[in-house]
Amino acid sequence: MSEAGKGGAFFETPASRKLVDLIESNAAELTTNYVLSIQRDHRMPRYQGFDQKEIFNRAFRVYSQLGRWVSRETTKEEMRDYWTALGRQRSKEGFPFSEIVLSLCHIRRVLWEKVQAEGVLDTVLDLYQAMDLHQRVVLFFDRAMYFAAVGYEEKG
Repeated sequence: MSEAGKGGAFFETPASRKLVDLIESNAAELTTNYVLSIQRDHRMPRYQGFDQKEIFNRAFRVYSQLGRWVSRETTKEEMRDYWTALGRQRSKEGFPFSEIVLSLCHIRRVLWEKVQAEGVLDTVLDLYQAMDLHQRVVLFFDRAMYFAAVGYEEKG
């Protein structure tokens, strides 16, 4: 579990904490499912031809640190710095931008499929409480895509 997530200080609800714990503790399984999903997607030839161990490690970083990324303690500047650098790196590695966006979509889809499959949101109250986390995850992916685009477009 990420350092920021320990103790649950920034998670307002037990449902949010339960979801982050589920995702972080199943990061390897989620990452494996992500890698399989991009291997089956004909729109991702650059990802398919890239070192699969490195692809795994990159996605694992996102899942295993989800608590830190969606916490209120992570600043917009930290998000900008990380994802802008990632966009620059992917550009240098020759990834088409469309594949970068699609990769983030695959990561997000696999994450929510796991949450739904586990049935951890048993009650209406759980669902209501999880909405805060859902909104932060959506914001995380929106910012990741935007800042990756900024970095990708930078020259030099």
